[in-house]
Amino acid sequence: MIQTTALPLPGLLLLQPRVYADERGYFFEVNRSSELKQSLGDIDFVQESQSGSFQHVLRGLHYQLDKPQAKLIRVLTGRIFDVVVDLRRQSASFGQWFGLELCSDKRQQLFIPAGFAHGFLTLSEYAEVAYKTDQYYDPASERSIRWDDPQLAIQWPINREPIVSAKDTKAQSFASADIYIKMGADQIKC
Repeated sequence: MIQTTALPLPGLLLLQPRVYADERGYFFEVNRSSELKQSLGDIDFVQESQSGSFQHVLRGLHYQLDKPQAKLIRVLTGRIFDVVVDLRRQSASFGQWFGLELCSDKRQQLFIPAGFAHGFLTLSEYAEVAYKTDQYYDPASERSIRWDDPQLAIQWPINREPIVSAKDTKAQSFASADIYIKMGADQIKC
């Protein structure tokens, strides 16, 4: 049984599985397609990826322009501060961000609908994160927005310079980024 909680940005959901624990440890269902369908609708996850990151590593803010991805994020080991930014121009929350801590102990999953940029900061010494996506990764479609963009003013819980990839240091500002005008079958990009 999955408990689904709507988060402040439209379409963003936190999924909490029922965990069965006893003296041996615990058990829970990560994926029961009938329950995921009930919570998320007709989403077909086609790719699952995994990353491992050391403390203070910041990944993001990433998105795909031509093939926007819905994502289901789960922390396998450690703790992260996960952030999304709504890039859907028609959305009432366009340009707004939301962040929350995800950790392996709680076994929660974050559903991010297509049309959001995504990133995270590793809070623990090490974290492993699994991502399910409904579109395949497409390097030609990948875009990035700066993690420290002043217009977005994301409040990252860090008191030092994060460790960022060379590619992410070249990310665009929110104001100059390629973003979505309209989502759906007749998607137009800017």
